[in-house]
Amino acid sequence: MDAYDKGSDARQGLGRDGGEGPPGPDDAAEQTGGSDGTEEASAPGETGETGKTGKTGEPVEVPEAREVPEAPSGPRTGVAALSPRYQVGAVAALVAVAVAVCAHIGLVFLHVAPSNTLTKEHGSAVDEWVFPEFEQNWKLFAPNPLQQNVAVQVRAEVGTADGGIRTTGWYDLSAEDGRAIDGNPLPSHTVQNELRRAWDFFVSSHDSEDRPVGLRGSLSETYLRRIALLRLDRNGAAGPGGVVERVQYRSRTTNVEPPPWSGEKVSDRPTYRELPWWSVTPERDDGNRDDGNRKDGARKDAGERGAA
Repeated sequence: MDAYDKGSDARQGLGRDGGEGPPGPDDAAEQTGGSDGTEEASAPGETGETGKTGKTGEPVEVPEAREVPEAPSGPRTGVAALSPRYQVGAVAALVAVAVAVCAHIGLVFLHVAPSNTLTKEHGSAVDEWVFPEFEQNWKLFAPNPLQQNVAVQVRAEVGTADGGIRTTGWYDLSAEDGRAIDGNPLPSHTVQNELRRAWDFFVSSHDSEDRPVGLRGSLSETYLRRIALLRLDRNGAAGPGGVVERVQYRSRTTNVEPPPWSGEKVSDRPTYRELPWWSVTPERDDGNRDDGNRKDGARKDAGERGAA
């Protein structure tokens, strides 16, 4: 009974003088707390830390921070996808290609560079590598660039349908190429370089008497013959029923006029280089010059008539 009274006193509170007394308004508020019989201190949503309880009084679980797993890397590609043995082979192949490219660039550089100790000692090896696939028509640090205009012209002897022979006029092949290039934003490599390179090939492989030097000289003559036949056929030089039997080339060289401030004086008169007649008929085209066969045949016919 005493314990129960003490417990009741503990809930009801003591008087101001420490004795028992009726509960006051404050004590009643502390005792009752709310209409639903729960204590005010434990009422959900009224007290407590923000974010840990909701409006309904149910605790809110705060999700723990989780580590994001790394995305798996994709499959290996290229050399890395090969096995170690094949990787070694691929690296060796790349090294070999790099060495070959460096060697090629070095040989081409020696070909276009001015004369030096290496080109004097190994010039033949350099030429064997460069010619003919990698031939270069320019020189590094050229002291005297070309200051001339070279026009290549050709004419033909045509066998007519009635058995006669007539000689055409000169066809300026360089002028034809120039007209094909002018106004053309994308001229073909053939139009720009075929005739020019063929003529340079002939000049560099013949001596001052127009005699071929080695096999390259004969090859250059054959090349010019074919170009002449193509160009003459394009221009209709043979005419109806006619056949081109022989062709003759010549070059017309004129100096480029120097600028006024240079004070240099050059001749404005053209110079000509006329080659002998070349046979182009299949039965007589043996790769050599034919500058007297027709005259020899005429003499033979005259002799047979005299004997008769």
